[in-house]
Amino acid sequence: MRLGFSFVLAVVACASVSMPFASARAADLGGYGGYKDGTPPADDWNITALKVGGILVVQPKYEGSDEYEVFGFPYIFPVFGDGAPGFFSRIDARGLDDIRFKLIDRDGFVAGPLAGYTLGRDEDDGDLLRGLGDVDGGVVAGAFVGYRFGPVLFDVSFHNTFGDDGGYLVRFGAEWERPIRERTTLTARVGATYADDEYMQNYFGISAAQSARSVAGLPAFDADAGFKDVYVELGLKADIDERWSARTTLRYSRLIGDAADSPVVESEDQFQALIGLTYKFDLGR
Repeated sequence: MRLGFSFVLAVVACASVSMPFASARAADLGGYGGYKDGTPPADDWNITALKVGGILVVQPKYEGSDEYEVFGFPYIFPVFGDGAPGFFSRIDARGLDDIRFKLIDRDGFVAGPLAGYTLGRDEDDGDLLRGLGDVDGGVVAGAFVGYRFGPVLFDVSFHNTFGDDGGYLVRFGAEWERPIRERTTLTARVGATYADDEYMQNYFGISAAQSARSVAGLPAFDADAGFKDVYVELGLKADIDERWSARTTLRYSRLIGDAADSPVVESEDQFQALIGLTYKFDLGR
């Protein structure tokens, strides 16, 4: 299951590689999404090209782990119509559990629904987890809202996981984006994440029964709702030429509160890196 949805993550993450310059082009064309009435012509729903590439991800084995896993996957992403932004430029893929659709994007105000999937956690992801049982993944649904003050976008998003091991997250963030060259955009983001009781207990708590089964002999621990981390992220997106695009993202997060105090946490410092490379194949040539 982890490998299968990691492949989806590759598709989702690199889909956004093909979109960083969509908003600038939309402004040139006029109207929302690059069209006067906000609706692309019928021809723009035809697939005219394919973007093919790969992604490499480095991340902790689980939230709180001091060990890291590396995986890479190929992906294919279609290009519709003449490549103008249109409908598909409204999609903002920030992660497997955070795929946003900009239903409203006007006068600095953005809002819309979001969806995704959370991978959960396996008890063999770390020595401290053995005997605690797995945390099942599930479908994520929610919404987001934000407002742009000058070059900075402030937003808040709600992510609810549906499944046996559910719970919800609320993410607060501020994002600054600036073109540093004609085809290159730098993005910086800072924020914090709030988690409810169910999420915190699933990922950081230990019940009396789990404590009795723990191979590492971990004590029972009650993880209450609260802010679980703060983070900073830097990203670089580039159109190398008419066919090649690239993206890299570096993220550092610090577990805080009950998340940091949890017996399952090996390190409060969490790092993640992503590198994606895309090549565009024009169809019919």
